[in-house]
Amino acid sequence: MAELVFFSGTMDCGKSTLALQMDHNHRARGRGGVRFSCNDRAGDSTISSRLGLQTDAVEVVGDTDFWDEVVARRTNGLRVDYLICDEAQFYSPTQVEQLARVVDEMQVDVFAFGITSDFRTRLFPGSQRLIELADKVQVLQVEALCWCGRRATQNARTVNGIMVVEGDQVMVGDVAPQNSGDDAGPTEAALFETPPAEAGPADAVGYETLCRRHYMRRVTAHGANLMAGADQPLPFDVDACLWPGAGALRRG
Repeated sequence: MAELVFFSGTMDCGKSTLALQMDHNHRARGRGGVRFSCNDRAGDSTISSRLGLQTDAVEVVGDTDFWDEVVARRTNGLRVDYLICDEAQFYSPTQVEQLARVVDEMQVDVFAFGITSDFRTRLFPGSQRLIELADKVQVLQVEALCWCGRRATQNARTVNGIMVVEGDQVMVGDVAPQNSGDDAGPTEAALFETPPAEAGPADAVGYETLCRRHYMRRVTAHGANLMAGADQPLPFDVDACLWPGAGALRRG
């Protein structure tokens, strides 16, 4: 029986890498499939991994109809046994329902990969519908890490290193490590599309993964570096929430 499976996780947990590996495994066994993506970091019509893997894909846009995509290919004699759907958090609920229909009525396996919640810890509409309809929801076992070394469970948006919790759900920002001089590669275009209202033209908008504790305290890697370099009247762990980036939120 065909299945709709949703593989979820934060940034940096290997979703796109797994998507490419699964596509390779199925093709190696003679199955025919179609790869889909939306707003990938490497550009349109692409699935790319931060490990350097990359391949072509069909770009999902607002009027993409997955039922029509499969019917058109099968009508032209192409074999479609499965679909790889990367960046599925950006699909509309209607498109997710189309995927469920493809599974149920055409017996096509659908493997969807995406982030569950946004920088406000709210479910993306596409991810929410996938959770509601999927036969299986699997959280990836590769753990993204917070700057403190704990498992990262939240995606945080930053402006000049300070975490923000307001703004458009989809915007453009950098995902280079803020506590490292290494080049993290291309911009994460999949997470942002327009400059945030809370940031000016010269402000640096970024993303990083945080554990729940530091997400709730609003302490980013940048804030932790500032605290580590300053004189602390209390132990670092206790005084973390006294950083101005968190204090402003608490006063509000």
